[in-house]
Amino acid sequence: MKRADIKVWFACNNHCTFCVQWDKRYKYKPRTLDEIKTIILNEYNLWARYVVFTWWEPTVHPNLVEAILYAKELWFVQIQIQSNWTNFDDIEYVKKLISAWVTEFSPSIHWFKKETHDKQVWTPWAWDRVVKWLINLRKLNCLVIINSVITSDNYKEIPLLAKLLIDLKVTQFQFAFVHILWSADKNKESVVPKKSHVIPYVHKALDLAKSAWIPAYTEAIPYCLMQWYEYAISENVMPETSINDAEMRTESYAEYRWNEWKIKREECKSCLKYELCEWPWKEYPEMYGWDEFVPLK
Repeated sequence: MKRADIKVWFACNNHCTFCVQWDKRYKYKPRTLDEIKTIILNEYNLWARYVVFTWWEPTVHPNLVEAILYAKELWFVQIQIQSNWTNFDDIEYVKKLISAWVTEFSPSIHWFKKETHDKQVWTPWAWDRVVKWLINLRKLNCLVIINSVITSDNYKEIPLLAKLLIDLKVTQFQFAFVHILWSADKNKESVVPKKSHVIPYVHKALDLAKSAWIPAYTEAIPYCLMQWYEYAISENVMPETSINDAEMRTESYAEYRWNEWKIKREECKSCLKYELCEWPWKEYPEMYGWDEFVPLK
């Protein structure tokens, strides 16, 4: 099913040290409801039937519920909200989203320890709020899909975070390796770990998820570091997605990743997974080189 990613608002109530879109909060105004409806209709006419309202923090948009209702009127099959979840003070608002036809909620939580989480997102009590709403979402029998960004500060906590998410009975979770852009780039010496250091903790988290029968994935970690865990490479299961960003519309997120955002080297051609692998974000080898990536024979 084709998916449309619609960015409705470029402000945010967090100030994450690893943010990849930091400058847009100062450059762009929120989209009006009419602008959002025009995008939704265009994506529907281009055969999208799965829509994601995201970036930065869609829940601060005053017309989010109306936008969801419009997507429902057009018979979108799935509607997802991606959120940092620190903006919710009233469970009745969540019920409004559900009534409007939100079928999936995707809150982000990045650390097992609340002190570390709040420090890195620069928002007091952020961790407590996210966990509170995760509990409420499960009480409301919602589908909850978690995304967590892997950084130098949290990678050793990843198995503990996985255990927390399992205990909270989330539907699915993913660990995405930090993309070295904007804030993450400016803070890269303290934010970006080596992937080879991260892998044992990621594998442990995936083992925990597998034992609990909860789907779990990784993003931006190549095949050569995921032997025996290839099933968890999220790029293999991502639906075809169009991106409606501030500056432009991208028809295919997959094509953009392959041709613009990720990079390979000549030696990769000898790898058994060459045709399948998307390789690392192109900024990563500039920082750490290629020694970690050994072609599979």
